[in-house]
Formats: sequence, C-alpha cells, structure tokens
Amino acid sequence: MTPRPWSAVAGGVALDVRLTPKGGRDAIDGVETLSNGRSVLKVRVRAAPREGEANEALCRLIARSLDVAPRHVTLASGATSRIKRLTVSGDGAALIAALEKLGASQ
Repeated sequence: MTPRPWSAVAGGVALDVRLTPKGGRDAIDGVETLSNGRSVLKVRVRAAPREGEANEALCRLIARSLDVAPRHVTLASGATSRIKRLTVSGDGAALIAALEKLGASQ
C-alpha cells in the first residue's frame, strides 16, 4: 500500500502537496510517490505563481474539496517550492476520511 500524503496532527491534518501552477484548471490529480519515496497529493491550479496567487488558489481548492472554510487551510511550509505542506484544522478523523475518498476517486 502506498503511504498517504496526509497525517493527523494536533487540531487537524497535515497534508503534503505537489502544486502545478498555471495548470489549465483547478483540480486534484490523485496521489503520487516522488523519487525519494515521499507521497504527495498532486494538485493543479489555473493561477500563476506570483504574489502568492497559486498558493491562495491551492488553499481554496483544498478547502472546497474537504468542505471546510478557507480560513482552516494554511500553508505551513514551501511557499516558493512546488512541494508544499498544508495544515487543515478541524476534526482529524473526518478530514482523513474525506482525503481518503479524494485519493481513491482519482
């Protein structure tokens, strides 16, 4: 079984993402394993990577996909990198269940 790119943390879930800005559409493309063995959720957004626009679009897309308010999704690290770590605050078990469903549907 492929390791999941999310894990429960205090107050919610941590999520590793590989973001493709200017991807033509806003979409979650499933789980990918990188060459170093780390798993990430592949996400693309239409926004360009300038002035944080792509990061904001990423947070909005994740919030919409998990049915949480955008303020509950924060960028923990990787502001200028393709690989980012997000934290989503809320009920960890419910968030993980929603992420499992997202990952399985891709």
